[in-house]
Amino acid sequence: MGETYENQPPEKLQGKYKAMVVCCILGIGSLVSWNSMLTIADYYYQVFPDYHPSRVLTLVYQPFALGTIVILTYHESKMNTRKRNLIGYTLFTISTFLLIVLDLATKGRGGVGPYIGLCAVVASFGLADATVQGGMIGDLSLMCPELVQSFMVGLAVAGALTSALRLTTKAAFEKSNNGLRKGAMIFLAISTFIELLCVLLYAYVFPKLPIVKYYRRKAASEGSKTVSADLAAAGIQNTSDLTDDDDSKNQRLTNKELLLQNIDYAVNLFLIYVCTLSIFPGFLYENTGKHGLGDWYALVLVAMYNCWDLVGRYTPLLKWLKIENRKLITIAVLSRYFLIPAFYFTAKYGDQGWMIMLISILGLTNGHLTVCILTIAPKGYKGPEQNALGNLLVIFLLGGIFAGVALDWLWLIGKKDAF
Repeated sequence: MGETYENQPPEKLQGKYKAMVVCCILGIGSLVSWNSMLTIADYYYQVFPDYHPSRVLTLVYQPFALGTIVILTYHESKMNTRKRNLIGYTLFTISTFLLIVLDLATKGRGGVGPYIGLCAVVASFGLADATVQGGMIGDLSLMCPELVQSFMVGLAVAGALTSALRLTTKAAFEKSNNGLRKGAMIFLAISTFIELLCVLLYAYVFPKLPIVKYYRRKAASEGSKTVSADLAAAGIQNTSDLTDDDDSKNQRLTNKELLLQNIDYAVNLFLIYVCTLSIFPGFLYENTGKHGLGDWYALVLVAMYNCWDLVGRYTPLLKWLKIENRKLITIAVLSRYFLIPAFYFTAKYGDQGWMIMLISILGLTNGHLTVCILTIAPKGYKGPEQNALGNLLVIFLLGGIFAGVALDWLWLIGKKDAF
């Protein structure tokens, strides 16, 4: 009966909504540590006032993430996806815990030594991010689009969650001694717990869900070698029996062919994150001036971005809002670049209401367009090709983040005491 059940069409399989919840938590885990770093940037500005923490730490993080994802994608077809994702989440757990240890060891004091230690931990975040994001998006791309969307929603939930916690801890500890530091430590402790939870969920719960087993067996039958360890963890040992003996049926497109067929999706993902990261978060912390909200202003802007990014990742569920036409996606992506001069003039001449509106639009369009591309692109391909395409798209996503972070420094041109 078990065999018959597992070979039913995927929409009839039990465990889809449970899988969506697990994917959302795994998405939270892939970004909560880094988002915690960004959200407690006001603490690091207090400890390291002369080192531009939000800009420097992001610039340290991205080369490691981009370099790692390029190497892993090149070897994607031979990689053990289970081991890759478990290593990534474990590295996140250890690195986040090390931030707490570093702060306790230095007693919250600044200086070059602690800053170098902080940068080293952030570099390990970059390694973990590339390991997990490429592995998870590639793995989920060979399943139903709802699971990819749930994972991407989890990334946005991580941002909204950290922003809500940051506002709460700032209000709770604002008048207490070392309030910023206490809030930061609470943040990092919660992040460490979430990362540990993700390790356990991915190791023991996710591979045993019926819908996940169905799609992985389907991918194995189409020649995928990346899912064998996950199937073994689910109690399916003889994965060689699932593979069709006719090798001609298991021929897959090369990474180059996949990229050429989806170059517009890849470039659009790159451009989405160039635009977003050239504004968020560095510009919000250092270039928005002083307003009635005082030192709450940057935190409110980050929170608004994260909340609308989360909303944007759900809007593709409404079919009349989901953009599936490739030309319309490109037009929407390029239109976002009008936001850059809008932010410049609003920071110079506008008030905080206009800035909050602009950052909301930035977050909404970022989430919406990202989910549209990542759920549409893998359609029509076989399991191994979907996995490879997911990894290729993550390269362009992280490349866009890296380029955006580098361009973010241009806002400092002409600013007094910028360097």
